[in-house]
Amino acid sequence: MPTLDFVFRLLAAMAAGGALGLERQIHNKSAGFRTNTLVSVGACIYVLINVLLTENNGDPTRIIGQIVTGIGFLGAGVILHRGMNVQGLTTAATVWCSAALGCLAGLGLFIELLIATLTIILVNTTFKKADKWFMSEKKKTDADNKDKKFE
Repeated sequence: MPTLDFVFRLLAAMAAGGALGLERQIHNKSAGFRTNTLVSVGACIYVLINVLLTENNGDPTRIIGQIVTGIGFLGAGVILHRGMNVQGLTTAATVWCSAALGCLAGLGLFIELLIATLTIILVNTTFKKADKWFMSEKKKTDADNKDKKFE
């Protein structure tokens, strides 16, 4: 692999992870800009190492499987339990997705990288609004049910 291709793939991972991290940073999440960028770049580096070492007859899926497992441990560190509440699940899932973006960049799948990056950002931004709407509907239903108990 030419050095320029290596650099381009690394920069693509940095841009995708950075875009994802910027969205998280704007919403004041614990894993923000730097974390998501580094996760994406790190995953890309591991894939690139594998691609470089196995250009003739290697299997990059082996290293990708290890990245998925390793990021699971990193994501677990983001999840917090506070009494009955669990926080950080979306942040952990976003970190996991950031590693996937790095893998796509490392494999040189740039169109797929762009589509995946936009999809993840779309989910984190628009689904948050849907989440709030569902929660407000649930509170209304719970309040109505509580009122019916006392009738």
